[in-house]
Amino acid sequence: MKKTEGLQRGMGIGGWLTNYKRFHVLPQEIRKHITVGDMEHFETYITERDIAYIASLGMDHVRLGFDQIVVEETPFQYRENIVAILKNFVGWCRAYHLRPILNLHKAVGNYCDVIEDVSLMESEELGERFVALWCMLEDTFSGENDVVFELLNEVVDPDAEAWNRLAEKTISAIRAKNKDRLLIVGGIDWNNPSGLDLIKVYDDENIIYTFHCYAPHEFTHQQGVLKWRPLYYNRKMPYPSEDVERYRDYQKLYGDPDHYEGLDRIDIEYLRTYLEPAKRFCERHPDKILWCGEFGTIRHADITWRENWMRDMITILKEWDIPYCVWNYLSTPNDGNRFSLVDDDSRTILSEEMARIIRGDIG
Repeated sequence: MKKTEGLQRGMGIGGWLTNYKRFHVLPQEIRKHITVGDMEHFETYITERDIAYIASLGMDHVRLGFDQIVVEETPFQYRENIVAILKNFVGWCRAYHLRPILNLHKAVGNYCDVIEDVSLMESEELGERFVALWCMLEDTFSGENDVVFELLNEVVDPDAEAWNRLAEKTISAIRAKNKDRLLIVGGIDWNNPSGLDLIKVYDDENIIYTFHCYAPHEFTHQQGVLKWRPLYYNRKMPYPSEDVERYRDYQKLYGDPDHYEGLDRIDIEYLRTYLEPAKRFCERHPDKILWCGEFGTIRHADITWRENWMRDMITILKEWDIPYCVWNYLSTPNDGNRFSLVDDDSRTILSEEMARIIRGDIG
């Protein structure tokens, strides 16, 4: 199988083995416990029917986010039933000609939405558990090189060198077992485009590099409840928009620098400027593959605004020949960061225009 075969346009799955519940309301000492209800959710939330539907939308790959604590029962010991779910997912993908990506969405010591006592990058034990988890998955899917491994979703530690060291150690461990496994590596800064400037680039043709985009955050996360700033601002944010002051007011409220200085419109040109580090990476490394692994908009935003933003994002990615994966298929109803692209009950796309856009039918 060619490296990029089946990796042109994909759909992310959250809300199943990651983001199954948000930890903000739980006491810290029990946040990472797996309950009976969690297990029931893992066994039932996504089925083969969902994978078949994603294929029917014209996608060619599925990025499945999973959390370390879901797979790992205790340090260096793994839940057989969860590993079986991952195997089933891979089988469903093959049945519908979708390439599977296994994405470690939240590692212990690197949660993108809660503060932890110990950083993955600073703990030798956590680093060893991280590497061991990937080695277990390499053993599990040995000989199945259509399965892609994405090492970590969004690195929150600002130390690029520390992350590069851990990523290199993990890659070396996997390569000792399989030189042909396609691996995906992102940068720091929550995998924003700026992280690409500090990412380690390898002499390895089986490594893909990735970034995410949620700019402008005031739009994509408008009136979100997981972070206090959009919740406090509590304002609808149209896209595109000539009301730049509506965006500037968000910055002023928190005493932030004006990210919109000199702009009279928030539109595709703003996105092009924000995404410039991705274009620069492509120009500096023409022999490497760059993939936009995650981008989307909060569910309660106006559907037309969501379509407008998604259309602009995919237009730019296609212009720059960057394959992509949208976020996400379905969020749980109790998730404070709902980015669903399908209806909760029918599990069908929220609009035919959105279906057309994510397929890349925009030109």
